[in-house]
Amino acid sequence: MTEAAALPGQPRGGAISGPATARAHCVLAPNPSAMTLDGTNTWIVAEPDSDLAVVIDPGPLDEGHLRAVIDTAERAGKRIALTLLTHGHPDHAEGAARFAELTHSAVRALDPALCLGDEGLAAGDVVTTGGLELRVVPTPGHTADSLCFHLPADRAVLSGDTILGRGTTVVAHPDGRLGDYLDSLRRLRSLTVDDGVATVLPGHGPVLNDAQGAVEFYLAHRAHRLAQVETAVEAGHRTPAEVVANVYADVDRSLWPAAELSVRAQLDYLGEHGLIDGA
Repeated sequence: MTEAAALPGQPRGGAISGPATARAHCVLAPNPSAMTLDGTNTWIVAEPDSDLAVVIDPGPLDEGHLRAVIDTAERAGKRIALTLLTHGHPDHAEGAARFAELTHSAVRALDPALCLGDEGLAAGDVVTTGGLELRVVPTPGHTADSLCFHLPADRAVLSGDTILGRGTTVVAHPDGRLGDYLDSLRRLRSLTVDDGVATVLPGHGPVLNDAQGAVEFYLAHRAHRLAQVETAVEAGHRTPAEVVANVYADVDRSLWPAAELSVRAQLDYLGEHGLIDGA
């Protein structure tokens, strides 16, 4: 978005599909759109010397893509032993049940309704498969069930839709809540400061090689947007649609419905904190 490009800390991404770190390989799903950017990033994660792999977000129900993920793992000499989901949106999770059939692997997620053949995930869980260690980081905000996965051996975090490789994410009101999202960004910032996370492996868009800069950019962007929405309400723009037309006037109108979801979340946040009245 135009005004976001002027903020400090604008992340600069690298490649999308292919190897990203010593343990993470991206297979790009063929579902590009205004909301999914180049498509969904399906991540194959494994220890280099292990024959077992974990897949994060198998993506849409696209047989060709699901088989491409399996083929990529097998070419590397690995069998997919577990599937994890960052959240339940269809572009990340719709293919999970079919993928589980194809790989004979369990599916784990925060939402029990998405799990197949194994228990769900919770804050503080550590997933270990074939010597690989993934730490579960709860990051609600985009959705209530959003998770990230910390890959300490690569100083990386698999961020789902909490941080994208390009642009900014939608806080999907009413399931997503802005206060939760800001807390999640701060949690990710502490991973960059305290745990040395340097790389973001996002659910859409290119890999980000400056994790701390990406988080700081997102926090600055959200503060900027909140100030814009507060100003718009003070100027008399009372409904979410009116605020979007005012604040997002320079954004492609095809993105306005998604922007309205975020604006609704912003209005709720401002109201809850007593920063606006009667919006």
